[in-house]
Amino acid sequence: MAHPTGRGDPVGPRLVFVHGIGGPRDPERELGAWKAALAHGMRLSGHSASADRLLSDPSVECVFASYADLFTGRQKQGAEAPAALGDDEEAASVLSDLLIDWVEALSYEAEGPREQRLLEHARAEAEPGTQQQGSLQVVRRALNVTTTLLALRPWGRTAQWITPKVMVGHLSQVARYLARGEHDASGRTLDRRVRDRVLAAVSDGPSVVVAHSLGTVVALEALHEVTTRTPLFVTLGSPLPMRTVIWPRLAPQPPAVPAHVEKWLNFWDRDDILAVRPHLERDMRPNGSGVLPASLRIDSDGTWVHSAEKYLAQPAVAGRVAEELARTPHAAPEVVPGSTPSAPAGSAG
Repeated sequence: MAHPTGRGDPVGPRLVFVHGIGGPRDPERELGAWKAALAHGMRLSGHSASADRLLSDPSVECVFASYADLFTGRQKQGAEAPAALGDDEEAASVLSDLLIDWVEALSYEAEGPREQRLLEHARAEAEPGTQQQGSLQVVRRALNVTTTLLALRPWGRTAQWITPKVMVGHLSQVARYLARGEHDASGRTLDRRVRDRVLAAVSDGPSVVVAHSLGTVVALEALHEVTTRTPLFVTLGSPLPMRTVIWPRLAPQPPAVPAHVEKWLNFWDRDDILAVRPHLERDMRPNGSGVLPASLRIDSDGTWVHSAEKYLAQPAVAGRVAEELARTPHAAPEVVPGSTPSAPAGSAG
């Protein structure tokens, strides 16, 4: 897929950020925040020169591929999932399966009898049972399950960051994406429109792609459509390994590393409530070059560690990105339609 400006090789990879679940976003502000967090991690990992270049050198091209607005037609910030799911039975079914998969995955990490009891209770709450189904019933179960899970260590103190209602609203975005519905006037499904945002950022030249949360699912599927190099694919706090609900719904099947990905690093935090069953390399098929993801554990401070900025500020993450960006000189920045490019430090926006 050629870029309309004719950007050619050889050029250095641009850095593409792909966000995950959440409410409405300010792409320019978030691009600055993600870059600042990554630069902090670069300095901690001994790459101060790379951090300075990232923040001030206009030849380092960064793009924030934002798609949050595509979800906000139904779902306003803080809204409960019924408003987001509407009468979409497939999305409700995906959310129902997601609850069970989530609880079972966390059960592998249970520590002590109290956690085990809470997880058994959450598992019972997640089961559909014999009651009438529909988005409202599913969301009620989801709120119960989430309330129980947030009582587990160390998430019991997360109310200042996220409530069960907001968490369920966010999880509904995963369900809506995987339901492959919500056609627009031209017939494009929601998931297709989301992937197109990522493709606009990565399809015209080599890119280092850093994706978080739901964005790891979006980026993985989008990279299967990209014919240019991806020297490094970084996934942070990914739900990809959830075997019951996400794995069988990934496209294409069976799940495999995209053909042009040259290295894939999957970072997970032990205290990330959404990064479950983290070892992607155990089940993912390699691409034609034999590339498999490498799952690496990190440990962040604080209670709510799922945020992208927490991951980006980790030296283990930022150091690997700095090393990859330093391998090749960078081209002058270009604006990618539909995305938010970085601006030199001190400039407007």
